[in-house]
Amino acid sequence: MSSVEETIEVAVPVSTAYNQWTQFKSFPRFMTVVKRVEQIRPNLTRWVVGFGPLRHEFDAEIVDQRPDSLVAWRSLGARAGHRGEVSFRATGPGRTEVAVRIDFRSPGTPGLRTRVAGVARRTVRAELGHFKEFIEGLGREGGAWRGAIRDGHVRPVEPEPARCRVPHWPVG
Repeated sequence: MSSVEETIEVAVPVSTAYNQWTQFKSFPRFMTVVKRVEQIRPNLTRWVVGFGPLRHEFDAEIVDQRPDSLVAWRSLGARAGHRGEVSFRATGPGRTEVAVRIDFRSPGTPGLRTRVAGVARRTVRAELGHFKEFIEGLGREGGAWRGAIRDGHVRPVEPEPARCRVPHWPVG
């Protein structure tokens, strides 16, 4: 198993960075290796990624998702797979640290695995840079999904408490 970890700071609030990240269908707009993403269910996505003429399609299950904090996933299928997570942390007013960690199974010799890990690290770093440019250029998210997922199961969205319809309490 090989790992890649990269972090970048973006000049938007945590909720903006997180909300945009949950819009998986928009990834091809700023990530060069992501060709298409289809949201099958709230916790299941189908990805097409590629370099040049090479393409790879896989399904990914979101196993943990906490608004403004974390999105964790694992790829499904028999081919060499991966699991990963992206976390969001406020670093100051209107600033967010976005940290990505991906663990992947890579076949082959140790030398080949080292080269694959190097390519993966450079790719993740570049794609995070593209995300930074995209979200800072927009200045706002293009949508949001604020639900939670635990152990691959979608949790109901917490209802907002009822608000009093009286504009203010009477004064005696």
